[in-house]
Amino acid sequence: MPAVSPQPTRRERNKQQKLDRITAAAGELFAEHGVDDVTTQQIADKADIGTGTLFLYAKTKGELLLLVQNAHYAEALKRGRADAETIPDVLDAVMAILQPIVECNRVQVDNGRTYLKEMVFGDPTEPRHSEALHIVAQTEEAIAAVLARGGMLSAADAATAAHVISAIMFLGMAGSADPASRVEDIVQDVRSQVRLLLRSP
Repeated sequence: MPAVSPQPTRRERNKQQKLDRITAAAGELFAEHGVDDVTTQQIADKADIGTGTLFLYAKTKGELLLLVQNAHYAEALKRGRADAETIPDVLDAVMAILQPIVECNRVQVDNGRTYLKEMVFGDPTEPRHSEALHIVAQTEEAIAAVLARGGMLSAADAATAAHVISAIMFLGMAGSADPASRVEDIVQDVRSQVRLLLRSP
């Protein structure tokens, strides 16, 4: 007989509801004004909680941005993986994984760049930061799975190449500070570099 998952307690449900309100409030305010022009007090007010309660869920605006962006990034990765499964060409399949992530990162350029900075320089013991790094690892696993198709690369080489490809994407996003830079241009630049990497002996 299968085990029955325990139902969340009222306290757990309340915590999740507050977290959902915080995420929604921060997401709306960051999207409208940019992370630099939003205060934690504004987020707390919009979420209808006290600032003390807010800080129980995230101690800084950087952590709040990670909370919001991690959800967007995870959804972008999910879409990219699904698309890649239907594409036989390896380069096209890799780019199918990467493009939604680039698009997600460029919805609000300042937020995207701050998110990348938080991922690199944030506190690795903080749960939101750890979650962001886990999503990066999942991205690399998805890329490696494509590269290992049909024995094109060994599992070890595919993992190494996926790590390099991930770095190419993140540097491409971080280096495009101009809001006028088009997603298509960034994706094309990443594609050109990945193509050369895949052609390397």
